[in-house]
Amino acid sequence: MTPDRKDEIRDAVQRGLAIAIAAAPFGVLFGAIAVDNGLTIAEAALMSATLYAGASQLVGVELFNHHVAPWLVVLSIFAVNFRHVLYSAAMAPHVRHLTFWQKATSFFLLIDPQFAEAERRADAGRKVTYLWLMVLGASVYFPWLALTIVGGFLGNLIGDPRAIGIDVLLPIYFMGLVLGFRSRANWLPVVIASAAGSILALHFVGSPWHVSLGALAGIAIAAVLPLESKAAEEPAGEPVEEGT
Repeated sequence: MTPDRKDEIRDAVQRGLAIAIAAAPFGVLFGAIAVDNGLTIAEAALMSATLYAGASQLVGVELFNHHVAPWLVVLSIFAVNFRHVLYSAAMAPHVRHLTFWQKATSFFLLIDPQFAEAERRADAGRKVTYLWLMVLGASVYFPWLALTIVGGFLGNLIGDPRAIGIDVLLPIYFMGLVLGFRSRANWLPVVIASAAGSILALHFVGSPWHVSLGALAGIAIAAVLPLESKAAEEPAGEPVEEGT
């Protein structure tokens, strides 16, 4: 194995484990809530293994408990996960060198912090390789499955998440990801548009559609704003004298 590959693996594992530690409360929380809503530990683990999207997993188990029609459960989960379509589209320039199956397997492991790390790596001028993406993804995926099982065994011991403040961790976590991109052009107006769109959608349309509609509001503003805050002007050249 070449030194470059070893460096890629080391970097991916370090970043992945840091993400796994940060996501640990959510994995345990999902396992506990899933069991509280009637799922077995095996079913909760299967949901984490196949759906693998913390926020929409929580939405799903809550809807299961309310005996909602299956198509509405799927549609609600799609609404929450629509942002992943945007993530993969944004990452397209960084993964053009990958084959179709490499993109399919690595994008299965694509979650919010992995997208953020991939963008940071690309911004730093480092190649986003298949090896790096898979090692980073696996470093988060397998701990997430283990934490789901741990949460399932804990079950009712956790009780009401709001009583111990766990419910605020997810918004804080996402805010940290958003702030990580504050140096990019037009960051503030896009964030304001997304926030306003989400609040309005939550009030007039309802959850979970406010997630996707807020994202679309931010995209709309980003599409109409110029990339640079001011137009760059080329210096005027020296006048050319014609020969006589």
